[in-house]
Amino acid sequence: MRVRAARGAIVVAGDRAETLLEATERLLALMIQRNAIDTEDLVSILFTVTDDLRSAFPAEAARRMGLGRVPLLCAREIPVAGSMPMVVRVLMHFHSERRIDEIAHVYLDGAESLRDDLR
Repeated sequence: MRVRAARGAIVVAGDRAETLLEATERLLALMIQRNAIDTEDLVSILFTVTDDLRSAFPAEAARRMGLGRVPLLCAREIPVAGSMPMVVRVLMHFHSERRIDEIAHVYLDGAESLRDDLR
């Protein structure tokens, strides 16, 4: 097994705690599902949010999913002029037998435009 990483992002409909947490949980669940990750194989999860999302820590969504023993870290995204607003980004590290080209990166609800290869 090797340590692999998957990226994900989701555009959140509004800066309300429950909206942010539900969106983050949906994103995490799909990242875990599409990469066939056993939660025991999770190493860590890093979350970033854009400046306009202040209602909740996205790591709370992971804790709600039972991932409280996984190291979780939240940070603010670099506020680049013209960048997409209302975005939660995720970098998930995990142990896997998958080759690097078999890792599924998950972008939802408009965040697909952040990746040229997903357009």
